[in-house]
Amino acid sequence: MTSSTAQIGVTGLAVMGSNLARNFARNGFTVAVHNRTTAKTTALVEEFGHEGSFVAAGSAKEFVDALERPRRLIIMVKAGEPTDAVIREFAPLLEPGDVIIDGGNAHFEDTRRREKELREQGLHFVGVGISGGEEGALLGPSIMPGGSEESWASLGPMLEKISAKAADGTPCTSHVGPDGAGHFVKMVHNGIEYADMQLIAEAYHLLREVAGYSPAKIAETFRAWNRGRLDSYLIEITAEVLAHTDAATGRPFVDVVADAAEQKGTGRWTVQIALDLGVPVSGIAEAVFARAVSGHGELRTAARGLAGPKPRPLSAEAADAFAAQVEQALYASKIVSYTQGFHQIQAGSEEYGWGVDPGAVASLWRGGCIIRAAFLDRIRAAYDARPELPSLLADAGFADEIGAAQEDWREALVAAVRQGIPVPAFAASLAYYDALRSERLPAALTQGQRDFFGAHTYRRTDREGSYHTLWSGDRSEVRTD
Repeated sequence: MTSSTAQIGVTGLAVMGSNLARNFARNGFTVAVHNRTTAKTTALVEEFGHEGSFVAAGSAKEFVDALERPRRLIIMVKAGEPTDAVIREFAPLLEPGDVIIDGGNAHFEDTRRREKELREQGLHFVGVGISGGEEGALLGPSIMPGGSEESWASLGPMLEKISAKAADGTPCTSHVGPDGAGHFVKMVHNGIEYADMQLIAEAYHLLREVAGYSPAKIAETFRAWNRGRLDSYLIEITAEVLAHTDAATGRPFVDVVADAAEQKGTGRWTVQIALDLGVPVSGIAEAVFARAVSGHGELRTAARGLAGPKPRPLSAEAADAFAAQVEQALYASKIVSYTQGFHQIQAGSEEYGWGVDPGAVASLWRGGCIIRAAFLDRIRAAYDARPELPSLLADAGFADEIGAAQEDWREALVAAVRQGIPVPAFAASLAYYDALRSERLPAALTQGQRDFFGAHTYRRTDREGSYHTLWSGDRSEVRTD
């Protein structure tokens, strides 16, 4: 019989699961490992057994028997039915107080359902968002756990040890909130990631097509930006990608990659849930749609002959001045994408009663994850100073910065329009900014139209109540509430 010596167990030993198990072992924990195909279990222990203490389990029962109580069991399989199948296999073998952890990219509603079902069986279920990819799983990811306070008390110290550490040494993990809160926050993280990547891509496109910079020159520009306020992992790797030369052709690597971006779904989920919550995440949405447009080759081919503006080459001096404007546009749009993401987190927290702390979320994103950036220290400080901050744009520091950037931001978009360069995320971000700062929006006309064709009523600016105009009659007004 397998002795109960493992503090944590990982089932599902593809690259992410294997690296996570190795991370635990490297940090001094005894790790039970299990996979549907036992050859993967054996291979992991044989290749990496020197890194720490592993217990190889050939069956579900052996795996459970290897775990100390309360048992902590991490599932690292595909989201959806495969996760449910693993839960159905292991839950009957567990005892009240044991903890099942889902480390995959699950939809938060699935996590809420699973947490409720297992809670009724006396088991804890923790949906954990893990960001940082394969390297992060091994060296230290950003970890976003939901679940009960009891499960965090059992699991938290272990997650703190294996997580990434911010520059000040703080672990990039904390208890996000009940049931699906962890996976919800990870979903929004990925939505912001989509926006961040699209904004960087649009900056590249403008520098190449308007400023006339080569990929190597743009790489140098991004490296310079990475030494300033845009310091981030995504800017860093962008410079590396743009500086890379294809070995087979000698051409810039970016020129031999098909311009059709793929996606796995979390960005779409972010937009879909934002619509359900009534939260405007227009910059994130445009980033998702930009990937969709890039993948519709037949539409792009059919439109290839459409008229567009003539190129307007810039002088070297004008190109460098334009690059400075693009940096301002990128930074301002980045503020907007985070503003929208944190608004969605706050709205989700209110809708589901999670009590998520936005400042704590910013803190755990400072290391290990894809959107890690120096910028996040500023966000954490803003929410620490004003926990009920309704929007990052209501923070004086961010408001001043975006205000200082907005003229250059507009000029960059003017150049894009004149040259026929698509910048949907830049444009949507500026429209969001202008919508929020506008005293009046044309929504008043929209409400009038809705009342005319559907009697949907409207509210007035001069008195309380809901009203309807008798458009097909004498056009008098009646109060409807």
